[in-house]
Amino acid sequence: MPGIKRRVDSAEDRDGKRTKVKDAAASAAKNRTKQYVPPAFQKKGITRGARKMNRDKKLRKTSTKKATLKKGPKGLAAEDEEDDNQESDSDIPTSEESDIEMEIKDEIEEEEEEEANDDSSPSDDQPEFKGKDSNGSGEADKQNASRESHAKQKALAQERKAAKPNADIIARSKKLWERLRRKSHVPRDERKTLVAELYEIINGRVSDFVFKHDSVRVIQTALKYANLEQRKLIARELQGQYKDLAESRYAKFLLGKLLVHGDAEIRDMIIPEFYGHVKRLIRHPEASWILDDIYRTVATRKQKSNLLREWYGAEFAIFKDNKDSGMPEDLAQILAESPEKRPPIMRHLYELINQLVQKKTTGFTILHDAMLQYFLNTKPGSSDANEFIELIKGDEEGDLAKNMAFTQSGARLTCLCLAYSSAKDRKLLLRFYRDTIKLMAGDVHAHMVLLTAFEVIDDTRLTTRSIFPELLSQDAAESTRYEDLLMQINDLNARIPILYLFAGDKVKWLLPAQDEEIMKQVLDTRTETSKKDPSIRRQELIKAASPTLLEFIAAQAESLMETSFGCQFISEVLFSAEGGKDAALSAIAVAAQSKAEAQDSPFVGRMLKSLVQGGRFNSAEKKIEKVEPALGFDTVLYDNIRNDIMAWATGSQTYVVVALAESDEFVKKDELLQILKKNKKALEKVATGPGASSEQSKKAGPASSGAKLLLTKI
Repeated sequence: MPGIKRRVDSAEDRDGKRTKVKDAAASAAKNRTKQYVPPAFQKKGITRGARKMNRDKKLRKTSTKKATLKKGPKGLAAEDEEDDNQESDSDIPTSEESDIEMEIKDEIEEEEEEEANDDSSPSDDQPEFKGKDSNGSGEADKQNASRESHAKQKALAQERKAAKPNADIIARSKKLWERLRRKSHVPRDERKTLVAELYEIINGRVSDFVFKHDSVRVIQTALKYANLEQRKLIARELQGQYKDLAESRYAKFLLGKLLVHGDAEIRDMIIPEFYGHVKRLIRHPEASWILDDIYRTVATRKQKSNLLREWYGAEFAIFKDNKDSGMPEDLAQILAESPEKRPPIMRHLYELINQLVQKKTTGFTILHDAMLQYFLNTKPGSSDANEFIELIKGDEEGDLAKNMAFTQSGARLTCLCLAYSSAKDRKLLLRFYRDTIKLMAGDVHAHMVLLTAFEVIDDTRLTTRSIFPELLSQDAAESTRYEDLLMQINDLNARIPILYLFAGDKVKWLLPAQDEEIMKQVLDTRTETSKKDPSIRRQELIKAASPTLLEFIAAQAESLMETSFGCQFISEVLFSAEGGKDAALSAIAVAAQSKAEAQDSPFVGRMLKSLVQGGRFNSAEKKIEKVEPALGFDTVLYDNIRNDIMAWATGSQTYVVVALAESDEFVKKDELLQILKKNKKALEKVATGPGASSEQSKKAGPASSGAKLLLTKI
């Protein structure tokens, strides 16, 4: 109890150590002055429950320490002393235990005093509220004060807006814009009235509107709904400021709308204002994109040449001919006319290209055109050419290579880089296109990069591992793979990388003329840089792709036969693929017999006829080039359509039956001819035609000519 002193042991009893007096420690704790802490720095969030938990935790720690002290090792002198004083001091705690208890109790008493103070007296920095009514009135006062403050701020903002020049007309134009921008809720007559009123407001003041983020949208809406003459008025009023508009964060969109909705006259007003400033604008964070859009979409060939020529040096930016008379358009022509200018021109062009590459602004079409011009005018294998390829490889993220693949000049440059590079460089360049193969396959330019990789990379295992899993969706689920392949086969561009290996140079309908020019240049270069035989390389790639595509044909034959692209795909794959084709051929024969549409479709008839003939028709030599090993599709098809053979012979697919009758490898040819002989009258009837009208005879033309051929066979 407080106020009762326990016996103080002598120095001999405690080895010379002093012990504490309990009431003295307690009184010292009570008399200790509490240090004042400002309210802002007091601990927040400590509730009574938390304090109680802290006290319980401290008490548990005390009991643990007691148990540890009792179990600890003791010296012989301590054991003798404990035996001597066991009876007399059994109820008296040891010095260390008492010290811990007193410290814990002091802390607990201090916490209790803090709780009492928290409950009894309010904090010094907060006003004292008594009862619910006073608390509610205080909250209401705070809300009123907040409303008044917001009202004052709003009034001050309105005063500042009103003090700006043209504040009234901008406010009125914005109200008109709010109504005009709603597309489907404004009648045509009302829209015309609003546009006329808007043009009355902005006429002569367009320059005051275009450099502000809100009012420039008013001008854009006016351009959208105006007639051509009104658009020309705005274009003439802004003449001389287009370079500044391109550099503005918001006005550059107005410049784009002028070019989109304008005509050739507006275009010719705008583009010449960029002459002489291309080098600075292409490095500007805002103007670079609008400059490239102008170059890529609306500029004429001469205007593109003028913009690109400024990349060759300051001379071409200062001394220019706006009439475009007698100026060479190509860098090769410039260097041929002035060979002494070659070093400064090439150095200036390379420095500007390098600046944009280092800034990671590599998506510009004008940049890719400049890069192609530089590479075409370097000698293959020279230090300049190798340094340029190193510049492309140096982009570790691969953004430059990816952006180049999707433009016309960039794709051509990438194909040439692959053709001229070493095996190690080709592997590094191909690695950049990971996860973009399918996107490249469907692009009008980027698919050429994949075709070049097929033709020049000697390591076919690298090609199959890098391209086929994504191009053919080999890692996807079966249903997803079939769906993706079906979409690719029916796409004009996406089907090219898949069919190129199987059809290649055997057909002329696959590659456009522009792609053929690039491939010719790549194939000419390949003779110096690649070692493997082209036919072996192609056969190895076909062998890797065949299992996936043959399985796809067997599973989706009916879907493929619904389109002409699908029928072309079936023919080319079956002619060139390696592996078992029986399942695919059976699926085609079943689909031809079961689908009524197939019996009337001309592209299905052409596919079945070519499969029965067993090869492609060589138009130059006028003969069928048989594939090895033979397909044997004639027997498979005949077994499925035997019961309906006369319907096929007298219908729109009569030439399929003609191909069966002409095939020397068809083992059941005699049986077919016997059936045709029995139904000779039906063939004669079709061969003579209905004779009713010219329109009907036209429709009966293919069947009639086919029936005549069959009559000659029997």
